[in-house]
Amino acid sequence: MADLVREEEVNKALDILKFTPMSASKYLEKLLLSAISNWQNKNEGVRIEDSHLLVSEIRVDQGRTLKRFRPAPQGRAHRIRKRSNHVTVILESTITEGAAKESTKKETVNAETENKEIVKNNIEKQTEN
Repeated sequence: MADLVREEEVNKALDILKFTPMSASKYLEKLLLSAISNWQNKNEGVRIEDSHLLVSEIRVDQGRTLKRFRPAPQGRAHRIRKRSNHVTVILESTITEGAAKESTKKETVNAETENKEIVKNNIEKQTEN
């Protein structure tokens, strides 16, 4: 299941997990939503739509194993291993901070040029009158 969403954008990964009929998909979907929420809490000033988040890394590692015994015939016991796992999800923004700063600089420069043009037009109108 983890291979399906590795290196995918967050929205596409959520769609894949939502419509995959395997039982593990609902747990991974819940985990991915939690990771998105954590990202939002850490980056409060950034909109999630503008950041282009993707699942850069997702790992499923072996966790603790609970060992139990079950009675078997002729007074014997069989070992039962109840396995668990650890899932690690790392989200990454495809837009770097430098690119975000450049885009804001471009927006401010465009706003300044628009303001200058408005001022010029107002001056020309006043001189005509």
